Parts: sequence; structure tokens; C-alpha cells
Amino acid sequence: MLGSLIIVVAAYFLGSIPTGYLVARAKGIDIRSTGSGNIGATNAMRVLGKPAGIFVLLVDALKGYAAVAWLCPSLMKPFNLPVADAETLRIVAGMAAVLGHNFTCWLKFKGGKGIATSGGAYLALAPLAVGIAVAAFLLAVLLTRYVSIGSIASAIALPAAVWCLPAHNLFLGIVTTALGAMAIYKHKSNIKRLMTGTESRLGQKPESQEATK
Repeated sequence: MLGSLIIVVAAYFLGSIPTGYLVARAKGIDIRSTGSGNIGATNAMRVLGKPAGIFVLLVDALKGYAAVAWLCPSLMKPFNLPVADAETLRIVAGMAAVLGHNFTCWLKFKGGKGIATSGGAYLALAPLAVGIAVAAFLLAVLLTRYVSIGSIASAIALPAAVWCLPAHNLFLGIVTTALGAMAIYKHKSNIKRLMTGTESRLGQKPESQEATK
């Protein structure tokens, strides 16, 4: 039990690294008070430029992937945890990393929306489902030019794909559904702006609103 708890806590702290905030700080900018005020890749790209935004996106995704594919297996052996528990721990570690990103302890438990970190975690857990979610994201953005709609579409497509693919894991399906619902909830401000017609399209620079991530 102690070993499992340590893995989960370590995954949370890995996910809690506020990449966008740190990259902006290195340039002398507090990203929380610039652009849309969000610490995620979308706002980083708008405020800091495409290279910085892509870097934030990749590192945020890497946090989720590393929690599942590296941290969990690396810590299981020292704590002599049963191999039978490996898949469940991998899933919980991925969820902990996403929670760390969304509610980072370093910024008063305010973070991103978890799309990139979830994608990284599921790249290790269910790569085919991630491919379907990415396709849904790209199609939605291409059709609407709203990154928020693409993010919401991927948050719906990922759990749907996990449930529908052959030999799906019941626990993984439940966790993915919960994470998808949380991602959509984190986009509540975007949904309100979409309904009022004030949401920024891809390429626009919002004066003061929370970007999607």
C-alpha cells in the first residue's frame, strides 16, 4: 500500500510541473496576467510564440507519458509490488499526473485543462484511442477554427474510443470517462463564450480570457 501511494504521489508531482508558467517566467513574463491568463500551450503560443507553445505542449504531454511508461514501472520493482497490479497502477499514475497538471500545488491548485497531459498518459495506456481523439481534435479545429471545440471533441472521443475498442479495460474506461468529464468541465468558460459568440478562433489574440488547454 505504501509503495502504491508513493507512486501515485510521485505521479502527481510530476504532472504538477507548471511548464507554461516556468517557460514564460524564464522570459520575464507572468503568463497568468498576460494574453488569456491560462498557463497552457495555447496561451503560451499566443504570448510567447509558436516554438515556446509547441515546447509547452510537448513537455505537458511528456509528463503524462512519463508517469505511466517510466515512473510507475521504475518504482514498482524497488517496492516489490505485484506484477498483477501493474496495469491498475499505470492507470492511476496517469490519472494522478493529469490531476497534478490541472490542480498544481505550485500555483495554488490552479492549472491547465489536462488535454495534453491526458494525451501523453493515454499514448502509453491506449495509443489507438489517442489516435482517434487526435483525429477528432484536428477535424473539429479545421472545421470550426476553435481550439476549445477541438479539445472538447477529443475529451468526448477518447473515452468513447476506450469503451468501443476490443478488449477494453473496465477500470480504464471508467477513469477515462471521469477524466473526459473533468476536461469538459474545465472548459466551462470556453463553452459560455462559444454560446455568446465571444470565443477567440485559432490565430486570434484574446484580450483577456482563459485559453483552452
